[in-house]
Amino acid sequence: MTIVDYIQTLSDNPYFGAGFGLFGLGAGAALLRKISQAGMIYFRRNYMITLEVPCRDKSYQWLLQWITHKGARETQHLSVETSFEQKETGHVKTKYDFIPSIGTHFFWYHGNWIKVERTREQQTLDLHMGVPWETVQLTAFGRNKSLYFNILEEARQMALKEHEGKTIMYTAMGSEWRQFGHPKNKRPTDSVVLDTGIAERIIKDCREFIENHSWYSERGIPYRRGYLLYGPPGCGKSSFITALAGELERGICVLNLSERGLTDDRLNHLLAIAPQQTIMLLEDVDAAFCSREESPQVKSAYDGLNRVTFSGLLNCLDGVASAEGRILFMTTNYLQKLDPALIRPGRVDVKEYIGWCSFEQIEQMFLRFYKNQDKPACDFARQFAECIVDYKKNVSPAQIQGFFMFYKNDPEGVINNVSRLWEVT
Repeated sequence: MTIVDYIQTLSDNPYFGAGFGLFGLGAGAALLRKISQAGMIYFRRNYMITLEVPCRDKSYQWLLQWITHKGARETQHLSVETSFEQKETGHVKTKYDFIPSIGTHFFWYHGNWIKVERTREQQTLDLHMGVPWETVQLTAFGRNKSLYFNILEEARQMALKEHEGKTIMYTAMGSEWRQFGHPKNKRPTDSVVLDTGIAERIIKDCREFIENHSWYSERGIPYRRGYLLYGPPGCGKSSFITALAGELERGICVLNLSERGLTDDRLNHLLAIAPQQTIMLLEDVDAAFCSREESPQVKSAYDGLNRVTFSGLLNCLDGVASAEGRILFMTTNYLQKLDPALIRPGRVDVKEYIGWCSFEQIEQMFLRFYKNQDKPACDFARQFAECIVDYKKNVSPAQIQGFFMFYKNDPEGVINNVSRLWEVT
């Protein structure tokens, strides 16, 4: 019997025929499944575009807010973010923002259906933020990457608009910077009354620095600027820096050198990754380090509480790994306590004394506080300033402002009770 006859005999067998048919159906179904999977993979790779945004990325919160306002408005699966907003009337308004919850959502954007998948890994934590790891994945038809670029840019512009006219404060948490509290309304620079010419000099110097990056690079000069404001407490050093940040449209990164657990490496890292368009602020730097020329008996009580070394701080300020484009402000009440190496040119380029009130300062503060009075305010202002000068006692802007608060709408009461200034403040 030939092979052909043998196969013909088997095909005539009903049991064999049934098994062969089932095998053929199974093999055909498996082949079709493989083909469909391969086709789907090919289609996704060539005709669909996907963007994944992890929760650690700066655009993550922007994207969630954008999706809430522009995208998945009709979704039925939401999560809530509760915040509080201070109104001009003094009342606090509770604000609820609904954002797409964990799961899959769809929305229409510029002629494209976009699928949004927000996932959360319960078993994986973001070690820096201490929350479960999250991602948002966007999927759309086509190969045009500009679609996602436009979405991210719209999300960024929306976030900037929400913070327009406000100053954002940052504080160091672990090895990263986080926004501290709610954004504050920008403070006008003329609301901080300094002695004649001081504010104008600092603002002019900062603007010249910001606008002349090429000048520094052409001459091989490190592109960074350091400022030291020194003087008695309550004279407006920190207040002016806050107003300056608003004038320059920058945020403020506040760093406490006396913080426990702060090391040289962490300090260097924080200075290097500071958010763009910010001012670095080291307040009361004398509390962290004293001059090496002082005797041990007069060293600061804060000595030894942190692990930041003096040499480590100097290297962070102008070492080879120092960040470029940085504006750094330091404040102190006791200039004599600072080591000369800390405030030499290159680390501190501009020093300004912010001291007790001068005659002109007292006048300007009075005029600003009592704007809308029937009697010409200039007469009252000069009379008040002369009264203060006659007492021949040092007075700070904080003392004067605190005294004014007792006579909010009574400029004559201020003048008549000027002798109580040092009693009530």
